[in-house]
Amino acid sequence: MKLLRAVNSVVASATLTLAIIIIFIMVAALFLSATTRFITGTGFAWFIELPPVLVSWLVFPLLGPLLKKGQHIKVDFLTPLVSEKVKNILFLIVNLVAFISACIFFKAGLDATIMYYNLGQVMEIEISIPIWWMFLAFPVGFLILALASLELMFDNISDLFNR
Repeated sequence: MKLLRAVNSVVASATLTLAIIIIFIMVAALFLSATTRFITGTGFAWFIELPPVLVSWLVFPLLGPLLKKGQHIKVDFLTPLVSEKVKNILFLIVNLVAFISACIFFKAGLDATIMYYNLGQVMEIEISIPIWWMFLAFPVGFLILALASLELMFDNISDLFNR
């Protein structure tokens, strides 16, 4: 359990750092696009095309850290009405569903990544980016989510038996 918690902590820090870098690159690309278009009258298409390409690398790796911190989108209408034991059971079920879903989507993302890698296709934008690189964010993100939800499930089980 300590090893899983340590791994998840390092992965979460790396993921948040990656997210900050990606947001910086996205904003810088859009700023440079506007600046070059304003100064020269024409712009580089890849400044505009880069942010959408980076979105998958921004979203999917953050799934696990956001779940762990409780910052994902949720509706809390039931938890104020139930006891602590029922809350722990509900959180265990949610984390179990997240874990199973993450495993399924990890496999699907890995299959898609391998398929596009073998096809050797490249995005049809100004800069040549292999399509598999964009799809790689899926298995990476869902692996991170699986690790985070597994840790949360262990915490939920521990809370259930320690009360």
